[in-house]
Amino acid sequence: MSTPTAQVIDEIIVRDCTVTVTRRGGWSWGPDPHGLIQLVVNELPDLLGAEFAGYLTEDGPDVEITEPVTVTVRLGSGQWFGSSGPPAEVVMSPVSAASVEVVAAGDEQPSGSAESFMESFAAVSPADVRSVGALFAELAQRDDLEPLLALLPEESLRVFLRSLARESSAVVSQVAEELARRHGAELADHGGTELASGADVERFLESLPTPVPADHPVAAQPVSVRAARGETEVGSVLPFLLAGPLARIGYLDAIGPALDGLDMAEEAPLFAAALAYKVLGAVARGWRRTPEDNASAAAFAGLDSVPDLTDFARQVRPALPVLDAVLALSLCRGHDPGEPLVIMGVGGRLLLVDALGTFPVAWSSDVAGLLAHWEGCGRPSVLVRGSLPAGCMRDLAAAGVSFVTDVRPLRGDPVSRLPWRSPLWTCGSPDSRLVAAASGHAARVDSVVQALVVERRAVPLAQDASLERSVTLAASVGLGMIAWTLWHARETPDPVLALSRFADLSAVVRYGADAVQVRIPLGRRHSDLLRGGLLADVPDVVWLGGRTLTFSGG
Repeated sequence: MSTPTAQVIDEIIVRDCTVTVTRRGGWSWGPDPHGLIQLVVNELPDLLGAEFAGYLTEDGPDVEITEPVTVTVRLGSGQWFGSSGPPAEVVMSPVSAASVEVVAAGDEQPSGSAESFMESFAAVSPADVRSVGALFAELAQRDDLEPLLALLPEESLRVFLRSLARESSAVVSQVAEELARRHGAELADHGGTELASGADVERFLESLPTPVPADHPVAAQPVSVRAARGETEVGSVLPFLLAGPLARIGYLDAIGPALDGLDMAEEAPLFAAALAYKVLGAVARGWRRTPEDNASAAAFAGLDSVPDLTDFARQVRPALPVLDAVLALSLCRGHDPGEPLVIMGVGGRLLLVDALGTFPVAWSSDVAGLLAHWEGCGRPSVLVRGSLPAGCMRDLAAAGVSFVTDVRPLRGDPVSRLPWRSPLWTCGSPDSRLVAAASGHAARVDSVVQALVVERRAVPLAQDASLERSVTLAASVGLGMIAWTLWHARETPDPVLALSRFADLSAVVRYGADAVQVRIPLGRRHSDLLRGGLLADVPDVVWLGGRTLTFSGG
């Protein structure tokens, strides 16, 4: 086979390529199986140059082949790429005339946008991320937009109002009405009956008495990352197992739009990495991770390696309340009003937990931030424990919450001592079953907080803990759904059960053009996951470029 000139090779641009190496017989791939792919890629320029040299005349127009071209190379006995002599057989699928398009000179892409020949083989087309306007419009059709907006802080409402105005979304007025309501006025009082443009939105925001916080995060340039390619082995498949449960409650569908509202959709893999770290190994000395955990997080995010997430944690803050609200609304609507909630003080904040399944529902800095969730759950009895902010019990009593607590009250707290074998105090008329079950609920919540808040940190060096708290909620809910699906019929499930039983389950991950395939070793755990429906395909994963996440055994 004649070798084409360098000019011929340089003039061919491959925009998408999938390489598959198939062994017929034998028992070994050799000492470097992954290196075989690179050997194939090294030979492809010569093969393609020889096949399509006829299209590359000096004076002819540029052409584009729009149909897939299949190149099949069969090697002779004892022959391999890189050895002397041509392959035994090269078969190239015929190119029909209909698939060849002439590109006019004026329609050529700028030279700076063309990928190099080698880089194009691993290119993954970016996903078409839904806009925040599309997400909010869908929520409005389901009558979920109003309760979601009620859970968002003003900072997030301002950010998303500007984003919605840029895309001329039909829900701009609903977001503006929520902002006006918080200031005790109607939208018309601020001249905002018709917000038809970005200028109208800016005038409306300027009319509100509360300014944008001084520490509002400023968008930075996207972090440069390299996508994962080929095949890799991960020490823990647990991050991948979260995708299915979170997709079923609509959480995965909200990640792309929430980030798109901040023009950060391309950084979705960084969010995925933070989520993965929450279910991998505990950090040492408060920040150090093992190389195995870093590799597993990168594989889940679809990256070669995970960059530092500290700056991302600061920038993404306004988008996180949307994701937290999607989780909270799903949990509140699925809550049985006859089952209690738990409010626990953690690190100066309050964590609301659904006691049945130990599902964390929401974080808040005060009692007022949890009342909407409590009402959404049907106003059940509450177990209060942990290191509480000052005035917490008084605020709960003032809101009409019936609760039981093992926290010794301060002077003025409206509680009374219960005649019980351990010190307990009560306010209102809590469910009598809560008193008997208090110790069990407390132990399970303590174990979740220790494992997923104290020991495992997504961004340990970040000054703003918003991302840390957000992925803690998502990871805990995903783990809790796994535990509930597999074991609720035979034991009391909680997220730590899933964490402990699947943390060391390894897998092999293969990145394809349309799917990311996760192969789990056959055995009892694989069988349990399969029977529980936890190995179903997860389509359109935003941080994987819209590819489908698939599972198999082997």
